[in-house]
Amino acid sequence: MSSVSTPERPLTAHTPAPTPSTVPSRAGGKTILVGFDLGTNKSCVLAGAPGTNDILVSKVIPSIVGYVKEGIVDGIITGNHRVLFGEDALRNQLHARLVTPLESGVITREEAARDFFHHIRTLVDPSGTAEIRAVVGVPANAEEPAREEIRRIAQGIFSRILLIPEPFLAALGYRDDARVGQPGYLDPVVNSLFIDIGGGTTDICLVQGYFPTSDDQVSIAFAGDAIDALMHDELDRTYPNNGLSRLKVREIKEAHAYVGPTRKPIDVKVIMGGKGHTLELGDVIGRAANALLDKIYPALTTLIQRASSDSVVPLLQNIIITGGGSQIKGIDTVLQKRLADDGYESPKVKIAGQDYKRYVALGALKAARSARENQWQVLLG
Repeated sequence: MSSVSTPERPLTAHTPAPTPSTVPSRAGGKTILVGFDLGTNKSCVLAGAPGTNDILVSKVIPSIVGYVKEGIVDGIITGNHRVLFGEDALRNQLHARLVTPLESGVITREEAARDFFHHIRTLVDPSGTAEIRAVVGVPANAEEPAREEIRRIAQGIFSRILLIPEPFLAALGYRDDARVGQPGYLDPVVNSLFIDIGGGTTDICLVQGYFPTSDDQVSIAFAGDAIDALMHDELDRTYPNNGLSRLKVREIKEAHAYVGPTRKPIDVKVIMGGKGHTLELGDVIGRAANALLDKIYPALTTLIQRASSDSVVPLLQNIIITGGGSQIKGIDTVLQKRLADDGYESPKVKIAGQDYKRYVALGALKAARSARENQWQVLLG
């Protein structure tokens, strides 16, 4: 397959959405446009018909495939399914082998990824008859082999595909289209700096009205999963044979993670060997999360220095943190204070908000609705 050529200018909300007549579908069928955020830990899919702004499907799904173990008797698994996805897989983890299709934002398990893509297709088109055109977010540093792997796995599942860097899609999804052009509105697509903290990678990207180039973005292979690993390792050293799974450690992190000065006490009740124990984890959690901040800061200042002198002052007013890591307590205020203490002019760091899980997929759906016919890559089944 030939590779997708990235357009020189972005797909913005001002570009008219294609009408049904400009988007051909299968004979006798319909076309469904999909915005797909394929995440290491969680994925989001939004779908709707061309020529409208309606969203017909909106799902956030853990990026997990469960293969039911041999010998499980009938009736244990609802519907006697042999392959489970997302929450269903997690609920049945005692009876299924759990597989994550991605690591650090890159597909590493082809069979699981293809099964997951089939599941996404079923969610948006249960009939299996529609032409599916999907815009898929990719990590800022995704090389051509990683992009080609997505295209290859999507073959026969999606009809057409377009791959766009996730930070740009996050900006497009976060953008309030109703306020574009209003005085005082800082359009994130025009001039912003996005920090997208996912499970496998932290992507930091200048978004200034065009698709980011490699010079506009930095991707760090240190994010939510790395915090989990640091916490898990320290807990194993401090409490040998504690039996806490990585999933349990992630739950503790998501409930209590913070950056900045040590916060104590953070008492967490856990079950070890069938018995309840209360652990004081303030230092463990703080050290692991602050390690992420120490990775982000130098990359952030590197990108600020690459911005033009004319754009840097408003850019500093529009630093936005998104992704699961944006929920770490204090990450916006600590980062903003560090920038101010280092002499940066009136920095303002904002959290994208509770809807962060949908922004990349929402931006992808906007991009799908604005895409020109020659921007889509046809996937031959």
